[in-house]
Amino acid sequence: MSASASSSANTPSIPDVVIRLAGNSQDGIQAIGGFLARLAGRSDQEVMTYMTIPSTISGGPSIFQVRMGSGEILSAGDRADVLVAFYQHSYENHRASLRPGGVLLYDSDHVTPNPDDKEITAVGIPMTSATVEAVGGSSKEKGKNIYVLGLLTRMFDLDVPKLTQLIKERFGGKSEDIIRNALLAFDAGYAYPAEQLRYRLEKSTVAPGGRPQVTTDGNTALAYGLIAAGVRHGAAYPITPWSSIMETLRTELPKYGGLFVQCEDEIAAISTALGFSYGGNLAITGSSGPGLSLKMEALGWATMAEMPLIVINVQRGGPSTGMPTNIEQSDLMQAIYGSHGDAPRVVLAPKNVEDCFYLAMEAARIAREYSTPVIILSDQAIATRIEAFDEPDLPKLMVNLKPDTRPRDADYKSYPLDRITHHAPPGSLMASGKYPTVTGLEHDELGHPSASPAMHMKMMAKRREKIQALAAILPAPELAGDQSGEVLLIGWGCTYGPLREAMGRLRAAGAKVGHLQMRHLNPFSPGLAQTFNRYKHILVVEINDQGLYGYGQLATLLRATFCNPAIESITKTDGLTYKVSEIVEHVAKKIGLADTSIGMRKQSVLAMPVRN
Repeated sequence: MSASASSSANTPSIPDVVIRLAGNSQDGIQAIGGFLARLAGRSDQEVMTYMTIPSTISGGPSIFQVRMGSGEILSAGDRADVLVAFYQHSYENHRASLRPGGVLLYDSDHVTPNPDDKEITAVGIPMTSATVEAVGGSSKEKGKNIYVLGLLTRMFDLDVPKLTQLIKERFGGKSEDIIRNALLAFDAGYAYPAEQLRYRLEKSTVAPGGRPQVTTDGNTALAYGLIAAGVRHGAAYPITPWSSIMETLRTELPKYGGLFVQCEDEIAAISTALGFSYGGNLAITGSSGPGLSLKMEALGWATMAEMPLIVINVQRGGPSTGMPTNIEQSDLMQAIYGSHGDAPRVVLAPKNVEDCFYLAMEAARIAREYSTPVIILSDQAIATRIEAFDEPDLPKLMVNLKPDTRPRDADYKSYPLDRITHHAPPGSLMASGKYPTVTGLEHDELGHPSASPAMHMKMMAKRREKIQALAAILPAPELAGDQSGEVLLIGWGCTYGPLREAMGRLRAAGAKVGHLQMRHLNPFSPGLAQTFNRYKHILVVEINDQGLYGYGQLATLLRATFCNPAIESITKTDGLTYKVSEIVEHVAKKIGLADTSIGMRKQSVLAMPVRN
């Protein structure tokens, strides 16, 4: 047997690994995590990531956490198996994130760990100076992130040719010198002598869907979902963390004969988008919470005028400027009730990155079929998280929308009371010779302004009843776990993965627990009341404040709708995603469950005998 074959045979195999990279935003930490995540997507591994970035232009401390391996990976992991610390503050702030038995890889040029810490394996590597030596002094420490990528590639026996190709793709638009330096840094990290740190990730046990994998983040998935749905026009103003959707659409829509306009402010952006929709083109605008506030008056006009429109709100911490790069789910009430007057609209929330693609398509369909604004509530976690999923069957899914300018019959009305409005774009031939009016004033069936109390009541009912008609045909949310029992966990948005894992751990500990993730937030899907009645405790988990009366925003809506006292809240506002352990501890305390450690990995998978 050759030496390499013997080495491979003796390498411990691990099911999955959680790697936390901690440094400063200028260090390219997100690039390392992105390479690892995309490699997993192109290999037989599952993957999920989590990141934090500073909100200041000058940068600051940042982390990127990636969990990759076999089995179904639903969260980025509560604690890390490997911590890569670039600086002393990285080590001090994130040492507690390491599981017992974990591995600390630290830059010995900048970090001095506690020598008395025997709970972990600490390995000092001169990351900065080794990168300078490999790439050349003129490059200083640029490329340190790629050096670390090479180090991790060797540590976990990752696919070198695929990673090399990813590096070439990443720097493909750069000069040959940059690509060469990146590969030099990668090779130097890969060659670092740390033979005691060798592991191999097991292949995924999740049955493949038979299609190639896509590895991307939530914002990108939303953008391409809109394109697949036939959206070709839009307008917006940049704001974190929405901006990358705007940049993708600005680049891609012209390839499909479309147009995306960056406007001077949020009010102009939604007004421009509504102009596209008025012209017969389903349009998109988007922002984060502060921008949605500015769009509200025009959004009310869209409801009154019954104009199809998609609005994306990538939520962040608030109020005001708040925490621009942190997670919060505090815009639900704003999305549903933000406008003045009674302005019913549709609100949807994707549960993960893959769902971003398909929910964007659903939002476009609903907006067209019901002539209504549709708000998609994403959040900073889903926006920046990288996941791998089966490539959508685009030939079957792609929609090609064109303005419907066919001639209208003599009895055509802009706002018929007996059916859903579908506007005739300007230029459509009217057999009656009377051309329709579209207005934000209350109006009659022809769109003419009307102050009639009776007509106002009829039109209010018309706008409400079409949303009720949609509610009647919505699919019931997937109910996982026990179909009745002690606890029903309810969530929306980025809480999906941690809730599903928490459900599994609680059931393994002997509790009867179900999980329901809500994607349709206004209107609600039918059948929820009957489902709720089968559980003793209904715990709504969300990332917002408990409010004046002790309930988060979705919990408040559910209690008001169903008058079920079993509905209670689990909330937090620390700007971070939920850890599985946080949810488990809340539920265990609620139901008096003693042992919740079943299925919980307390010690790192790396804490095992390794060859010397």
